[in-house]
Amino acid sequence: MFATIKSLAVLALASTIAHAAVVTYDWNITYVTVNPDGLFERRAIGVNGQYPPPPINVTLNDTLIINVINQIDQPTSLHAHGLFQTGNAQMDGPSMVTQCPIPPGANFTYRIPIEQHGTYWIHGHYQGQYVDGLRAPVVIHNINETYKYDEEYTVALADWYHKQHEEMVEWYLSIFNPSGAEPVPESGLINGQTNAKFNFVPGKVYRLRIINMSALAMFHFHLDGHEMEIIEVDGIDVERTKVTSFPVTAAQRYSVLVTASADPSKNYVLHADMDPSMFDVVPEELQLNVTGTIVYNEANSMAAFPVMEEWAEFDDATLVPVIPEATSNPDTTFVLTAAFSVLNDYSNKATFNDITYVMPKVPTLYTALSMGNLSSDPTVYGKYAHPMVVKHNDWVEMVINNDDPGNHPFHLHGHVFQVVGRGVGKHDPSTPYVGYVNTTNPLRRDTVLIPSGENVAIRFKANNPGVWLFHCHIEWHLQAGLATTLIEAPEIMPSVLKIDQSHFDHCKALGIPYTGNAAGKEGLDLEGANLGPDPLPGTFTGKGIVALVFTIIAALLGLATVIWYAREDDALINAQISKAKAQAQNNEGEAH
Repeated sequence: MFATIKSLAVLALASTIAHAAVVTYDWNITYVTVNPDGLFERRAIGVNGQYPPPPINVTLNDTLIINVINQIDQPTSLHAHGLFQTGNAQMDGPSMVTQCPIPPGANFTYRIPIEQHGTYWIHGHYQGQYVDGLRAPVVIHNINETYKYDEEYTVALADWYHKQHEEMVEWYLSIFNPSGAEPVPESGLINGQTNAKFNFVPGKVYRLRIINMSALAMFHFHLDGHEMEIIEVDGIDVERTKVTSFPVTAAQRYSVLVTASADPSKNYVLHADMDPSMFDVVPEELQLNVTGTIVYNEANSMAAFPVMEEWAEFDDATLVPVIPEATSNPDTTFVLTAAFSVLNDYSNKATFNDITYVMPKVPTLYTALSMGNLSSDPTVYGKYAHPMVVKHNDWVEMVINNDDPGNHPFHLHGHVFQVVGRGVGKHDPSTPYVGYVNTTNPLRRDTVLIPSGENVAIRFKANNPGVWLFHCHIEWHLQAGLATTLIEAPEIMPSVLKIDQSHFDHCKALGIPYTGNAAGKEGLDLEGANLGPDPLPGTFTGKGIVALVFTIIAALLGLATVIWYAREDDALINAQISKAKAQAQNNEGEAH
């Protein structure tokens, strides 16, 4: 028996070694002119002169190399969304968190050991560059997949805007948008187009890897004439679960198995319906029903199915991971309340616990690596990085309250987390949390949707030394400051992470300091650090601010009306006075 197990172990090791490879992609980041929805031609950001950028395919245990040349006129960086980057946090990518961005004309190499399998994506993490097109699927194949299927397709969903991100975000964060209404996309795309096709052969089993790469939109996914079974969530294999439709919010991924129809006489519609509740206003011209085609024969007509009037109820927390992972009681708990309000710079900003995220002067990872014993003191990272310091291998619980009228998909870099609790209302941090739903084998994922007025409790083990963002993955909300920074195991970080000189060369080229605290100084002297706006005195809600703005406008109009009428009255009086004077002069002349 022991010999058999040993033989199997040797075979498994040999298989792993045989599949380990170095997979290299050369990415020249360039501007391209595109018109993917056929409605408007615009400049976008592509790769190697093409849009959409090419997908990345690797296998578990490979090493992924991405050689980046920045050929646009602004800095850039890339984040491989959902990848753990264990012992490799310096390659995670968000600008001013784990690296200085790549300057225009410069190059940088991302080297990423592949320790997971499943469905992921890669996108720009400097300002909002992925809104302008810098995003692509990343598929990591398992050496031995949990489920068998014949073929697979990637279904990359995305919203599309006709204006440049830079122009939209300037308006979005301005005092002229006091309600904080997000820019609404002009279109939805599947695989970067409006007419995506997926060829099916009768009887074959297909894996559809569904990725939402949107800045804002949430999609409800369903198929005409075919059943679906969910088998993967954010890179975690789950037990087969039949569904008729399910929501995919920004940054989430799912895989479903679909058995092709035995009757190839019709083609079928693949649906990705944009959820209108994510938009403040739905323009009449916006097509919410984004579709592709399941093709059995190009000559076929489309099968007729009734319009889905209501999407099915769906709770992702009921999905069961194939490989169980028990949870533990937390060593550290953070309670975060997400909200939007007008701050003292008079713009509508996002906050966690009344703090809006502002990038520090020194990338936070570099601060952690250069501050010695002070790296465990949250003060050195600056108030507006909203630092949360945790010890190595502690269990961390985060309870997130959504105190905003909108829904928010929250993403944690460097980890999957367990979704252990859900509740309605706002959790009071002074009382025990009571919304636990699963602490035996809870769902694990890296992006969770929290509806308005609800809360979610997540847990993870702090076993990945580094600096990791936790943020809303609606890009507009991240730009508005809805982010915190997790500084994980700073006490051992210098012995685990090694920073290549190219990191510091980019900092020098951009004039960014790369040692010291958030202000680029030693010790706890933070004078000169980047500061953010703070809450106004009292409580100002979005609706309250809108009411205040319109009240002020109405008051100004009223004042203008009074002034106008006053000027009219003055003119009338002056005319009467002039007339009286003339009459008096005439009378005086007649008397003489």
